[in-house]
Amino acid sequence: MEFWQNIYSHFNPIAFNIGDISVHWYGIMYALALLSAIFVAKWFIKYDKIDIKDDIFDSYIWWAEIGVILGARLGYVLFYDTNTIYYLTNPWQIFNPYVNGTYVGISGMSYHGAFLGFIIASLLFCKRKNINFWFITDIAVLGISAAYIFGRIGNFFNQELVGRVTDVSWGIYIDGVLRHPSQLYEAILEGLFVFLILAYFRNRKKFDGQLALMYGILYAIARIIAEFFREPDIQLGFLVGNWLTMGILQSLGILTLCIFIFIYKLKKS
Repeated sequence: MEFWQNIYSHFNPIAFNIGDISVHWYGIMYALALLSAIFVAKWFIKYDKIDIKDDIFDSYIWWAEIGVILGARLGYVLFYDTNTIYYLTNPWQIFNPYVNGTYVGISGMSYHGAFLGFIIASLLFCKRKNINFWFITDIAVLGISAAYIFGRIGNFFNQELVGRVTDVSWGIYIDGVLRHPSQLYEAILEGLFVFLILAYFRNRKKFDGQLALMYGILYAIARIIAEFFREPDIQLGFLVGNWLTMGILQSLGILTLCIFIFIYKLKKS
């Protein structure tokens, strides 16, 4: 247990270097998340014999991934970054991995921004291809929920989004302070559990969009729970009292919206 508690002192967040460019474990896990989302979704399409052509879904993947990446980065800049005004007045810097000629990579991604970007990209794609938005997003969320496991493990490897101070035996020392490994809690709650529930209901749904809406509801609940073990973003802190964080606020918005739409579609079906 002592090794586990001090794991960060034995672990290098940089996997390897290519010349002057450092490849971080976070980047590798982010790539694995994208690849696993595609693999899982395609596996269910084949296994469940879902009626969608390969070329259509392959095209959708590109739209969805671009929406997720753009949304995640823009969401962070708008809601979490302390230099929002700078980025809005110099938008070309939002995806610039160099600072003063030095490669530092791109850091700062927002899940809720990615969620919004995914919805917008899906809506645009479905309108262009004349496809049922709810039908295709039901497939997508199966892959997304599974992939989220890798994303949060990437946060753990990158030693970011750390947990609150604790005295539990499985805590991790960060700068001499024992903290919850909240990134791993989120990998289990927001990733694994949500995926297993959606996989169970995929052939039991009563209407198109049920899985997509269940994903929004389940993720929001899991995120709210996890936020009580996660240290608030240092640049924002608590928004109200010592409990309301930006993550909880945004998750409450998603939860409320998805519940209303779910009830409406359930009654309509």
